[in-house]
Amino acid sequence: MQVTSSLDSTVLLAGFHALSDPWRLAVVELLRSQELCVCDLCDHLKISQSKLSFHLKTLKEAQLILSRQEGRWIYYRLNPPQFAFLAEYLAHYPHSHSLMSASPCSEDSV
Repeated sequence: MQVTSSLDSTVLLAGFHALSDPWRLAVVELLRSQELCVCDLCDHLKISQSKLSFHLKTLKEAQLILSRQEGRWIYYRLNPPQFAFLAEYLAHYPHSHSLMSASPCSEDSV
């Protein structure tokens, strides 16, 4: 997969940024198996709702999670296509150590 547009780059950056925080990774792990409401996420993580809201906003902006409202509760779930997009990007990186070595630099290029 080649990053073909600035939109692709923006989406990639937002996704990897969102996943770079331990709290947000914990949210993603909790949502792997089921949809959860904010109160359940707060209980599992032992975190205040205001602090969690910041992290949920970041995950939503990165399109990694989706939400739905039912009554006064908001439920969150993973957005699998967005994770597939990030995984496809990473899949194009070599999985072995057989990368070519750099060519020796010449004194003229310094």
